[in-house]
Amino acid sequence: MTKTKPTVSNKDIALQTAMTLFLTKGYQATSMDEIVKASKVSKTNIYYHFKSKEELLTAMVDRLIARYERQLASIAAQEELTIEARLERIVSMLVANDDPIDVLGGCPFLTLYMQTAAESEYVRVQIKQFFDRQLLTLERLLEAGIRNQELRSDLQVQPTAALMLTSIEGALFLAKACDNPRILPNLLQGLFALLK
Repeated sequence: MTKTKPTVSNKDIALQTAMTLFLTKGYQATSMDEIVKASKVSKTNIYYHFKSKEELLTAMVDRLIARYERQLASIAAQEELTIEARLERIVSMLVANDDPIDVLGGCPFLTLYMQTAAESEYVRVQIKQFFDRQLLTLERLLEAGIRNQELRSDLQVQPTAALMLTSIEGALFLAKACDNPRILPNLLQGLFALLK
Protein backbone atom coordinates (compact mmCIF):
# COMPACT_ATOMS: atom_id res chain seq x y z
CA MET A 1 0.00 0.00 0.00
CA THR A 2 1.42 3.35 -1.03
CA LYS A 3 1.23 6.20 1.43
CA THR A 4 0.26 9.48 -0.12
CA LYS A 5 1.91 12.57 1.19
CA PRO A 6 -0.67 14.89 2.75
CA THR A 7 -1.13 17.99 0.66
CA VAL A 8 -1.14 21.43 2.12
CA SER A 9 -3.93 23.63 0.86
CA ASN A 10 -3.31 27.00 -0.74
CA LYS A 11 -5.27 28.49 2.13
CA ASP A 12 -2.83 27.00 4.66
CA ILE A 13 0.19 28.04 2.61
CA ALA A 14 -1.07 31.62 2.42
CA LEU A 15 -1.86 31.64 6.13
CA GLN A 16 1.56 30.27 7.11
CA THR A 17 3.31 32.72 4.80
CA ALA A 18 1.33 35.64 6.22
CA MET A 19 2.17 34.45 9.75
CA THR A 20 5.88 34.35 8.96
CA LEU A 21 5.84 37.80 7.37
CA PHE A 22 3.66 39.42 10.04
CA LEU A 23 5.82 38.05 12.87
CA THR A 24 9.22 38.74 11.29
CA LYS A 25 8.66 41.85 9.21
CA GLY A 26 5.58 43.34 10.84
CA TYR A 27 1.89 43.45 10.02
CA GLN A 28 1.92 47.06 8.79
CA ALA A 29 5.08 46.53 6.74
CA THR A 30 3.67 43.48 4.92
CA SER A 31 1.52 43.92 1.83
CA MET A 32 -0.83 41.41 0.26
CA ASP A 33 1.41 41.47 -2.82
CA GLU A 34 4.34 40.29 -0.68
CA ILE A 35 2.22 37.47 0.73
CA VAL A 36 1.28 36.45 -2.83
CA LYS A 37 4.91 36.54 -3.95
CA ALA A 38 6.31 34.67 -0.94
CA SER A 39 3.55 32.05 -0.84
CA LYS A 40 3.44 31.46 -4.61
CA VAL A 41 -0.34 31.29 -4.22
CA SER A 42 -2.25 33.43 -6.69
CA LYS A 43 -3.81 36.64 -5.48
CA THR A 44 -7.20 35.38 -6.68
CA ASN A 45 -6.82 32.21 -4.63
CA ILE A 46 -5.76 34.10 -1.50
CA TYR A 47 -8.67 36.53 -1.85
CA TYR A 48 -11.01 33.59 -2.32
CA HIS A 49 -10.14 32.44 1.22
CA PHE A 50 -9.34 35.79 2.86
CA LYS A 51 -11.11 38.97 1.80
CA SER A 52 -8.43 41.23 3.30
CA LYS A 53 -5.13 41.35 5.11
CA GLU A 54 -7.04 41.79 8.37
CA GLU A 55 -8.99 38.60 7.69
CA LEU A 56 -5.66 36.80 7.26
CA LEU A 57 -4.55 38.30 10.57
CA THR A 58 -7.64 37.15 12.46
CA ALA A 59 -7.36 33.62 11.04
CA MET A 60 -3.70 33.55 12.04
CA VAL A 61 -4.44 34.75 15.58
CA ASP A 62 -7.17 32.12 15.95
CA ARG A 63 -4.80 29.39 14.76
CA LEU A 64 -1.96 30.49 17.05
CA ILE A 65 -4.23 30.72 20.08
CA ALA A 66 -5.78 27.31 19.39
CA ARG A 67 -2.35 25.70 19.08
CA TYR A 68 -0.99 27.24 22.28
CA GLU A 69 -4.17 26.45 24.22
CA ARG A 70 -4.14 22.79 23.11
CA GLN A 71 -0.56 22.47 24.33
CA LEU A 72 -1.35 24.29 27.58
CA ALA A 73 -4.40 22.13 28.33
CA SER A 74 -2.49 18.94 27.53
CA ILE A 75 0.31 19.81 29.94
CA ALA A 76 -2.02 21.03 32.71
CA ALA A 77 -3.98 17.75 32.52
CA GLN A 78 -0.92 15.52 33.10
CA GLU A 79 -1.83 14.69 36.68
CA GLU A 80 0.85 12.00 36.91
CA LEU A 81 3.39 14.86 36.98
CA THR A 82 4.09 17.09 39.94
CA ILE A 83 2.78 20.65 39.82
CA GLU A 84 6.34 21.91 39.50
CA ALA A 85 6.97 19.61 36.52
CA ARG A 86 3.75 20.79 34.83
CA LEU A 87 4.55 24.44 35.48
CA GLU A 88 8.06 23.92 34.15
CA ARG A 89 6.66 22.32 30.98
CA ILE A 90 4.17 25.16 30.55
CA VAL A 91 6.85 27.81 30.97
CA SER A 92 9.16 25.90 28.62
CA MET A 93 6.35 25.56 26.05
CA LEU A 94 5.61 29.29 26.18
CA VAL A 95 9.30 30.10 25.90
CA ALA A 96 10.21 27.50 23.28
CA ASN A 97 7.88 28.52 20.44
CA ASP A 98 8.09 25.51 18.11
CA ASP A 99 7.99 27.62 14.98
CA PRO A 100 11.33 28.33 13.32
CA ILE A 101 10.09 31.91 12.89
CA ASP A 102 12.35 34.58 14.39
CA VAL A 103 9.52 36.56 16.00
CA LEU A 104 10.09 40.31 15.97
CA GLY A 105 9.19 40.95 19.63
CA GLY A 106 10.07 37.55 21.08
CA CYS A 107 6.46 36.51 21.73
CA PRO A 108 4.06 36.18 18.78
CA PHE A 109 1.13 37.54 20.80
CA LEU A 110 3.03 40.55 22.11
CA THR A 111 4.30 41.25 18.59
CA LEU A 112 0.82 41.05 17.04
CA TYR A 113 -0.83 43.01 19.84
CA MET A 114 1.64 45.88 19.62
CA GLN A 115 1.32 46.08 15.84
CA THR A 116 -2.44 45.77 15.46
CA ALA A 117 -4.31 46.56 18.68
CA ALA A 118 -5.18 50.11 17.60
CA GLU A 119 -6.81 48.88 14.38
CA SER A 120 -8.18 45.46 15.20
CA GLU A 121 -10.63 45.15 18.06
CA TYR A 122 -10.89 41.43 17.31
CA VAL A 123 -7.15 40.82 17.75
CA ARG A 124 -7.06 42.92 20.91
CA VAL A 125 -9.96 40.99 22.48
CA GLN A 126 -8.70 37.55 21.41
CA ILE A 127 -5.21 38.13 22.79
CA LYS A 128 -6.59 39.56 26.04
CA GLN A 129 -8.83 36.52 26.49
CA PHE A 130 -5.94 34.21 25.65
CA PHE A 131 -3.81 35.72 28.42
CA ASP A 132 -6.77 35.70 30.83
CA ARG A 133 -7.17 31.95 30.24
CA GLN A 134 -3.43 31.40 30.73
CA LEU A 135 -3.60 33.20 34.06
CA LEU A 136 -6.55 31.06 35.13
CA THR A 137 -4.68 27.87 34.21
CA LEU A 138 -1.62 28.99 36.18
CA GLU A 139 -3.81 29.91 39.16
CA ARG A 140 -5.47 26.48 39.15
CA LEU A 141 -2.13 24.72 39.01
CA LEU A 142 -0.75 26.83 41.85
CA GLU A 143 -3.87 26.09 43.94
CA ALA A 144 -3.46 22.36 43.26
CA GLY A 145 0.20 22.59 44.27
CA ILE A 146 -0.76 24.19 47.57
CA ARG A 147 -3.47 21.56 48.22
CA ASN A 148 -1.01 18.76 47.43
CA GLN A 149 1.58 20.40 49.71
CA GLU A 150 3.99 20.68 46.79
CA LEU A 151 4.14 24.47 47.04
CA ARG A 152 4.35 26.90 49.94
CA SER A 153 1.06 27.10 51.84
CA ASP A 154 1.30 30.91 52.12
CA LEU A 155 1.74 31.38 48.37
CA GLN A 156 -0.55 34.09 47.04
CA VAL A 157 -2.04 32.47 43.96
CA GLN A 158 -3.29 35.36 41.81
CA PRO A 159 -0.26 37.63 42.25
CA THR A 160 2.11 34.69 41.72
CA ALA A 161 0.34 33.59 38.51
CA ALA A 162 0.45 37.20 37.27
CA LEU A 163 4.14 37.46 38.17
CA MET A 164 4.89 34.24 36.33
CA LEU A 165 3.06 35.22 33.15
CA THR A 166 4.35 38.78 33.01
CA SER A 167 7.89 37.59 33.77
CA ILE A 168 7.74 35.08 30.93
CA GLU A 169 6.48 37.69 28.47
CA GLY A 170 9.10 40.20 29.61
CA ALA A 171 11.85 37.60 29.41
CA LEU A 172 10.83 36.65 25.86
CA PHE A 173 11.13 40.29 24.83
CA LEU A 174 14.42 40.88 26.67
CA ALA A 175 15.99 37.68 25.35
CA LYS A 176 15.18 38.91 21.84
CA ALA A 177 16.06 42.59 22.37
CA CYS A 178 19.32 41.86 24.21
CA ASP A 179 20.16 38.75 22.15
CA ASN A 180 20.66 36.92 25.45
CA PRO A 181 19.12 33.42 25.52
CA ARG A 182 20.37 32.89 29.12
CA ILE A 183 17.63 35.21 30.41
CA LEU A 184 15.01 32.50 29.94
CA PRO A 185 16.63 29.63 31.91
CA ASN A 186 17.55 32.09 34.68
CA LEU A 187 13.92 33.24 34.82
CA LEU A 188 12.67 29.68 35.17
CA GLN A 189 15.10 28.97 38.00
CA GLY A 190 14.11 32.18 39.78
CA LEU A 191 10.38 31.56 39.45
CA PHE A 192 10.60 28.08 40.93
CA ALA A 193 12.71 29.34 43.83
CA LEU A 194 9.76 31.60 44.79
CA LEU A 195 7.24 28.75 44.82
CA LYS A 196 8.83 26.56 47.50
